[in-house]
Amino acid sequence: MTAIVGLTRGGSVFIGGDSAGLSGLSLAVRADTKVFRNGGYLFGFTSSFRMGQLIRYSLSLPDPGDDLDRFMVTTFVDTLRDCLKTGGWARKDEEQELGGTFLVGVRGRLFTVHDDYQVAKAADGYSAIGCGDQVALGALYATSGRGMRPRARIRLALGAAERFSAGVRGPFTCLRN
Repeated sequence: MTAIVGLTRGGSVFIGGDSAGLSGLSLAVRADTKVFRNGGYLFGFTSSFRMGQLIRYSLSLPDPGDDLDRFMVTTFVDTLRDCLKTGGWARKDEEQELGGTFLVGVRGRLFTVHDDYQVAKAADGYSAIGCGDQVALGALYATSGRGMRPRARIRLALGAAERFSAGVRGPFTCLRN
């Protein structure tokens, strides 16, 4: 389920997402968005609406300090793990702790947090997650260097993912941080 798209431009992070909620072959268009702000952070999630709700309403993050990379892979992840455990979302698989997948924008930087809590930074300045990620990434690649505004690129990428992925549906939400 889902297509979440993020990109950086001019010191800002833009994240957009769809509204699909899937359960097996059933699809519901959700009013509770997958893209939101929490303090100075911008988030876009896939995996579970419960995980997204915990990040949105329960996750309390400190100031990142000067070393943003170190903060993201240590303090951010540790705080996130505690939040998800307390909220009943974190799980174990063969003794490995797992969470979910989401994009995070902070201080003009875009990160992807995967379900094993690894923190990734895309070399191209954009990223996509969810079942529509490959289609969205293709659209982002094809529009890079073409002078399009960030929100237009995101909406185009989400539209392509909606067209070619059964798990992606509008309306789309796009925020800037």
